[in-house]
Amino acid sequence: MAIEKKKKEELIKKFKTHAHDTGSSEVQIAILSEEVNELTEHLQQHKKDFSSRRGLLRKVGQRRRLLKYLEKENEESYLSLIKKLKLKR
Repeated sequence: MAIEKKKKEELIKKFKTHAHDTGSSEVQIAILSEEVNELTEHLQQHKKDFSSRRGLLRKVGQRRRLLKYLEKENEESYLSLIKKLKLKR
């Protein structure tokens, strides 16, 4: 379950760190957060969709690892990102 291309482009535009940025940690975390939100909504309606649940858990784990990396490498950017995305610390 992927996010729409327009939504992904908006996220890249909002969270990029330089002009040609499409894959920085900030952008990846923002995209993963959007995918997590969409999968969460899907699973609220389809409680027995276990393959989507597994995908959700995988994305949450990947986002957690990226957040941990970003916190270690650039704490200022990490703090501003979790504030923008309204994530728990």
